[in-house]
Amino acid sequence: MNQRLLKSTFRTLRRESFGVFALIALVLLIIGPLTTVVMWAFAERWRQPSLIPTQWGLSYWTETLGRADVVSALPASVLLATIVTVLSALICLPAAYAFARIQFPARQGLLLSFLAVNAFPRFGLYIAIAVVFFRLGLVGTVTGVVLIQLVNTLLTMIWIPTSAFQGVDRALEEAALDVGASRLRVFFQITLPQVAPALAAALLLTFVATFYEAQGALLIGLPNIRTMAVLMYSYINNQIVVQYGAVISMILWIPSLLLLSFAQKFLRGNTVSAGFGV
Repeated sequence: MNQRLLKSTFRTLRRESFGVFALIALVLLIIGPLTTVVMWAFAERWRQPSLIPTQWGLSYWTETLGRADVVSALPASVLLATIVTVLSALICLPAAYAFARIQFPARQGLLLSFLAVNAFPRFGLYIAIAVVFFRLGLVGTVTGVVLIQLVNTLLTMIWIPTSAFQGVDRALEEAALDVGASRLRVFFQITLPQVAPALAAALLLTFVATFYEAQGALLIGLPNIRTMAVLMYSYINNQIVVQYGAVISMILWIPSLLLLSFAQKFLRGNTVSAGFGV
């Protein structure tokens, strides 16, 4: 009986070897580091060779949240992410509607250009932009940080809404126009409700990505603008107290988790993938 069980287990493992390997890789590369960060955030004392903290507590949370740089960086990060998201929506959503509804020369090339921004390492692009911003006096200003972070929003705020507008049932719009509805009323009462989930997904992803963005804010914002992501860099690189960096990491995760949990109530599961056309 034991031999049959072992043979059956061996055959299953061999047949599902890729899945087992992927599971092990997921645990080692993603879940493992995340678990370590969470444990460090609540560790009062962690001495080797213990695999878990030898003493737990919240004292480092109190210390970290009481620091003046954290107190100023957290609202600054939320404010910057909100400003960038709103500006991106005002700029990109009309453009996405035009891409979806208007056929014009070089349309496909322009759409691919937004992908090209994300296809190459951004740090080199940021350095080139930083040189221009330095000459314009934008380094170390809120305006400079907002402009550099807008670059990161183009792909999400153009491609997802464009695909959503393309997927609208045009027959409903034409029927409403035939019975005398104005184009503005058709947009708000027929078109907008159909694309609302995709637009919400784009706005959500833009806010979260902006809140986490560090490289552009680091190059353009310092020394005057310090976001939470930039602060985490300095804590990890310059602080010998590991718990400070772990607590900052947890603070950065919490808004994303809350937003994604809220989004599940009104977003379809395939909103993002449908937005990219896959």
